[in-house]
Amino acid sequence: IQKEMNAYLEYNPDVFRDKTVLLPCDDPEWSNFTKYFAQNFEALGLKKLISTSYAPDSKPDAIPYQPTLFEMESPGYDPEKTQTKGKIFTLTHDKTGDNVINVDDLEWSYLEGGGDFRSEEITKLRDEADIIVTNPPFSLFREFLAWLVGADKDFVILGNVNAITYKEVFPLIKDNKMWLGQSISSGDREFRVPDSYPLNAAGWRVDEEGQKFIRVKGVRWFTTLDHGRRHEPLSLMTEADNIKFSKHKEVKGIGYQKYDNYDAIEVPFTDSIPSDYDGVLGVPITFLDKYSPEQFAIVGMAAGNIRGLAGIPTSTGKDGPYMGGKLKYGRILIKHKQVTK
Repeated sequence: IQKEMNAYLEYNPDVFRDKTVLLPCDDPEWSNFTKYFAQNFEALGLKKLISTSYAPDSKPDAIPYQPTLFEMESPGYDPEKTQTKGKIFTLTHDKTGDNVINVDDLEWSYLEGGGDFRSEEITKLRDEADIIVTNPPFSLFREFLAWLVGADKDFVILGNVNAITYKEVFPLIKDNKMWLGQSISSGDREFRVPDSYPLNAAGWRVDEEGQKFIRVKGVRWFTTLDHGRRHEPLSLMTEADNIKFSKHKEVKGIGYQKYDNYDAIEVPFTDSIPSDYDGVLGVPITFLDKYSPEQFAIVGMAAGNIRGLAGIPTSTGKDGPYMGGKLKYGRILIKHKQVTK
């Protein structure tokens, strides 16, 4: 979280100054999102921090929940509400009187409802906020994104890289209304989960203190906040030099093939994009990790053999990048804004 937020601060040191930040999908009692923004409240120049949690009984597959000592020892603890009501934590001022605003100054209470982001209660908090930062449920990514975009809010949220291919998501990327963050471009990421969470993920561990973690593949940041990497053009070789010197056996000595049903060439790796090709190029969706809107224009997307792709139909009626009659993996279609020979 800190590494990603630093990318925005390096580009614009005042990006969070005098802003209200909402964290609407967190358990504020142990969330690292809440911890980061609370501990850096003064350094970021925040106006207000709001963090909300989801009530245990609101989940259809509710896991037995044990209130924390923090909650049980608080004056506002209510054993009847702890299972059915979400919580809201706010930070605005130095409550403890130690002349520092940090995590110790968080104030909390129960929400009126369960804390679902779609509720009127949380939607009002969204409308109050300037920037929304969170790790939303990946299964509700489309709905959560629509909830943000409908309110025209800046955001930094986590999601799966394949969300790029959703018809609700890709147009925002194509039109430069949303882009990928800076700090994650490959590999999987580790997430801490509650003690009651079942460890049925492909990768998981329990640390020395008994805290549970799961590993999730293909994680990316999706954001509307600008960062410097977006404006760094890729250094590329010409088509001839790629054929001669490429480190990829699919390109070296072979060159580039055209699709059966698109007037575009197949570029299997982002670093193999030829600098002097003036037509449309089909590139992997992970190209967006290196995408600079000053260097390339996104033409569209060719749906491939993964679900949810926001493909564009072809004159033959076949959607997707076909080569030799075989459907290839989904590709983003791009063009150079200025060809370099």
